[in-house]
Amino acid sequence: MATNLRLRPDAEEALRARAAASGESQQELIRQAVDRYLGLREAAAPESPVEVAMTVLGVLPARTKFRELDELVRLPEGTNTVDLLERDERF
Repeated sequence: MATNLRLRPDAEEALRARAAASGESQQELIRQAVDRYLGLREAAAPESPVEVAMTVLGVLPARTKFRELDELVRLPEGTNTVDLLERDERF
């Protein structure tokens, strides 16, 4: 059956990235997801700690790409991020 599917921009980006990383087509990834959702196929065992976090623990992927903290925040000379924590939050 052919159908049209409209994805949110973040889902579209994630699908493209997963297809590029896995070497599978976007169509095949969507077919696999629908099959798993409908119980027509068993989910593959997670292969990496990231997949375990996403599948078993329900952790969602980041909405934005990682950026170095230096791009966002400038700390005073001699201050590091541990200094920003309350005493009981330090390890």
